[in-house]
Amino acid sequence: MNLKLEMTAEDLKQTAKRVADYTFGMDLTWDWPGGVAFYGVSRMFDVTGDRSYLERMVEWVQEYVEAGIPEKWTVNTCAMGHMLLTLYEQTKDQQYLDIVLSKMDYLQLHALRFGDRVLQHTVSSNNDFPQQCWADTLFMAAYLELRVGVHLGNQELIHDALHQYERHIHYLQDEHSGLWYHGYNHVTQDHMSGIHWARANAWAAYTMSRAARGLPEGYLYPPMMHIWSSLRDQLAAIKRLQHEDGLWGTVLDYPEAYGEVSATAGIAAAMVMQGNPLHAKYVRKALGGVLANIADNGRVLNVSGGTAVMKDIEGYLGIDRKWAQGWGQGLVLAFLAAVIELVESKVDREHNNSSDQADQSP
Repeated sequence: MNLKLEMTAEDLKQTAKRVADYTFGMDLTWDWPGGVAFYGVSRMFDVTGDRSYLERMVEWVQEYVEAGIPEKWTVNTCAMGHMLLTLYEQTKDQQYLDIVLSKMDYLQLHALRFGDRVLQHTVSSNNDFPQQCWADTLFMAAYLELRVGVHLGNQELIHDALHQYERHIHYLQDEHSGLWYHGYNHVTQDHMSGIHWARANAWAAYTMSRAARGLPEGYLYPPMMHIWSSLRDQLAAIKRLQHEDGLWGTVLDYPEAYGEVSATAGIAAAMVMQGNPLHAKYVRKALGGVLANIADNGRVLNVSGGTAVMKDIEGYLGIDRKWAQGWGQGLVLAFLAAVIELVESKVDREHNNSSDQADQSP
C-alpha cells in the first residue's frame, strides 16, 4: 500500500507523543478504557522503539500494582493484559506474566460461556448480559488469548482464541452486507436492535487484521480462513460508507450519523495492516479526519462514550462524545503506529533497493 502522505513519519511520531502524554494524565483505572489506551501506547513503543514509552508504562503499572489490582477479572478487565504482555516481552519481569496468566486462567476456566464455549461479554462480576456475545470481546479477550498463546507456544490458547473469532464472525457478521452487528443474544436468537455500530466493526476489523499478521503459519489453522474472508468482505463494505471528512459514522449505514473518531481509527488501522492498495485513498482520508480531531494538548475529540447494545438507532446517536476516552486515545495511537510502520518500511525498502543498485554499478 502506497499512501503518498504529505507528512513524514517524524511528524506522526510527534503527534503520537502528544496523544500519549495526554493519555498518561487521564487517571485511567484497571479496566478496558485503560486496557485499550495503553495497548495503543505499547504499539507506539513496538513501532518506534522509543524507551520513554516503555518506562512510563512500567511506572504506571507499578503504581497500580502497589495500590491494588482487581481481585476478580471480567472480559473487559482482561484488556489490561495487552500492555502487560508487552512489558513482559521487553523486561522478562515475572510479575507481568503472572498477572497475564491469571487473566488466561479466568478466561479458560471461570469466564461465563454459552453454546459452543462462546465467551459471554462481561463488564462486572455479575451476569451482565446473559448469553450475549459482543464484538468488543474480540479485543478485550480473544486477541489477548492469541497473543499470549503465540508468545508461550500454547496451542490451547491459540485454538480457543481462533474459536472465539470464528464464533463471533458466525453470530455477528451480516453475511449479506459484510458489516458487523454490535451484539447477539443467544437466548432470543437475534441481534437485538440489529444496529451496525461503527466501533463494534472497529473491534472486529482491527483484531482480525492483527490476528492475520500475528499467528505464524496461520494458513495451517482452518479458522484463519474465516478471519481472512470476513475481514475482506467487511472492509469492502465499510469503505463505501466513509464520510467526506474521512470519518465513519457512529452507525455505519445511517448517513446522518455523526463521525466517530475511535471507530475511524480502528477501521483505518485494519486497512493499513491488510495492505490492499485499493484502500489507500480511504486510509489517507481517514488519517486527515483523525488528525483534525486531535487537540494541541493530545486529547482525541469526537469519541463516543461507553455504549451498550442500545435499543434503537436513536440510542446510538444520543451517546455523548464530549469527553476524552481511553479507547479513543488508544485506537488513535494504534492507527498512527500502523501508518508509521508502513511509511518506515517503505523508506527501508527504497533504501535497500538503492543500495542494491549501487552495489551492481560498474
